[in-house]
Amino acid sequence: MTKGRNVCADKTAGKTGMELFEQAKEIVLEAGRELLDRKGAMDIQEKSETDFVTAVDLRVQSMIFERLLKLDPSVQLMGEEKDNRNVDPDGRIWILDPVDGTTNFIHDFHHSVISLAYVERRETMYGIVYSPYSGEVFEAWKGKGAWCSGKRMNVSKKSALAQCLISTGTAPARRDRSEATFLRMKRIFDRCQDIRRIGSGALELCYVACGRLDGFYEEVLKPWDYAAGQLMIREAGGIAEVMGEGFLAGTPGIMEELRQTLDDVR
Repeated sequence: MTKGRNVCADKTAGKTGMELFEQAKEIVLEAGRELLDRKGAMDIQEKSETDFVTAVDLRVQSMIFERLLKLDPSVQLMGEEKDNRNVDPDGRIWILDPVDGTTNFIHDFHHSVISLAYVERRETMYGIVYSPYSGEVFEAWKGKGAWCSGKRMNVSKKSALAQCLISTGTAPARRDRSEATFLRMKRIFDRCQDIRRIGSGALELCYVACGRLDGFYEEVLKPWDYAAGQLMIREAGGIAEVMGEGFLAGTPGIMEELRQTLDDVR
């Protein structure tokens, strides 16, 4: 397939891309019941002192991957809770975060989501983020727009950081960076209307896409955190970009000012 061509117009294992994505959506929605049920939520393993995985993370990832393989076994699988060293980044990939916001989930703080993206030759063609607590389904198709539960999403039209609500992550797994992380947070806070910390990067990116937030920054973010949300922001008219290990996103009118605010700390 030629880079940049819309997968929705092509055949994927006998299905059109749109059919594949609709079936993947149903898989994600069904898996969301596992988060609401919470069976295994307190069966916790420590990946580090600040990074955890529950039995629910593992079960949801296994369930979704098993069903995606049945849809098309030729598509690679990348997930937060698996070894991804053999994934070819130039191939076709499903990228999954089975529970984005695991610490939220452990504490029953209702801001955890399932995030799934389909990537082809390093371009995200489809993304879905499902919040089972609110019932909201965020979706985007490359070149076709982004929606929240069927309603078209657009980023806000703010033109000055002083008018904006900005979400910032704390990169809890990188405590060695905490001084710089909180200094950047303070710089943003000093220049914007207020800041928020939700604890789910995927959800926060969706909130930027639908205009509830005007911008987002986190010091460290992984592809499964941002793959779906990045597409949504771009399809909603915003800017979303990887910055080293981190991620920056927002409405176009504030991005230059937001970058400058962060650059002041570097």
